[in-house]
Amino acid sequence: MKEKIQARVENVTKRFDEVIAVNDISLQVKEGEFLVLLGPSGSGKTTLLRLLAGLERLSKGNIYISDALVNELPPRNRNIAMVFQNYALYPHMTVFENLGYPLKIRKRPKQEIQKRVREVAETLEIAELFSRKPKQISGGQRQRVALGRAMIRNANLFLMDEPLSNLDAKLRVQMRAELRRLQKTLGTTTVYVTHDQAEAMTLADRVAVINNGVIQQLASPEEIYFHPVNKFVAGFIGSPQMNFFHGIYSNATVKTDYFEYPLPAASKENLKREPEGKHVYLGIRPEDVHVSKTKIETAHSIRAKVYVSELMGAETYVFYTLGADEQFISRTSPDFKGQMDEEIWISFNEERLHMFDSETEETLL
Repeated sequence: MKEKIQARVENVTKRFDEVIAVNDISLQVKEGEFLVLLGPSGSGKTTLLRLLAGLERLSKGNIYISDALVNELPPRNRNIAMVFQNYALYPHMTVFENLGYPLKIRKRPKQEIQKRVREVAETLEIAELFSRKPKQISGGQRQRVALGRAMIRNANLFLMDEPLSNLDAKLRVQMRAELRRLQKTLGTTTVYVTHDQAEAMTLADRVAVINNGVIQQLASPEEIYFHPVNKFVAGFIGSPQMNFFHGIYSNATVKTDYFEYPLPAASKENLKREPEGKHVYLGIRPEDVHVSKTKIETAHSIRAKVYVSELMGAETYVFYTLGADEQFISRTSPDFKGQMDEEIWISFNEERLHMFDSETEETLL
């Protein structure tokens, strides 16, 4: 069965004077999908969400919601629901009144409003808060009320702008899990903006990584993590971020100022194109850096020096130096004891090597 497309963005551009905030973006949002727009501050992700909502006017392109062209429609006529970073609850209204307000302004019958409010409140487990006002409830409870007010409308599209960013770390993790479960239970089509890669990786069916107003990669979280299409995506996704070593590719070997690393046969077969003689970046994630206090004869070992180690509880981050100024990091087991300035032998998980063109930054491997 062909998947239904709930929203389409076609060649959309948004200019603010000389600044191009969104640059010729096209994407589709499938019915029931949780799509996350991920990128650094100023990347254009929130502007794209506001264009979908009708809060900004297009400079170029078309937006369709449920097959209807909505370029000129105001937000109230797009059948969308929005959840904002600051919750945007009415402070003088009770929780019950906040939940029912979207139906009240649409002049729905009082009995219908009461029924829908109670249904949504039971789903979110906030019925006991009906008589309270926003200042009398916690941040997590206010977030649930904001979600409930969006849910009550049975909108075609839910738009969320960093709705968890004002919560403390523990509550953010809890609400993240609840939001994911709720979205799947209700089957709501959701576009969610965040700069937090942990939110993106755990919530999304697909992630659109955006930078400088352009979608760098649109794929599942797994595809983006294990097969980034360029150096920006590889470095932005993952914490700690991927290590990059600049060098020259020659005779199937990356030659840096500090080591030479021959590519294994499998990697050579998977090259996107032959980069002989080109400047490249060899990439490896911290969890794929293996460490040993003795040289590993069977692997391409590199001698490094421990700069500092950080015990994180379940794991240890170890920072190393090569020569005077090249640094990189590994993620190791918590029982690894690397002393400052101690010499260590490291090797790479060769199945997880990445290589990027130094000029275009596109992936080569």
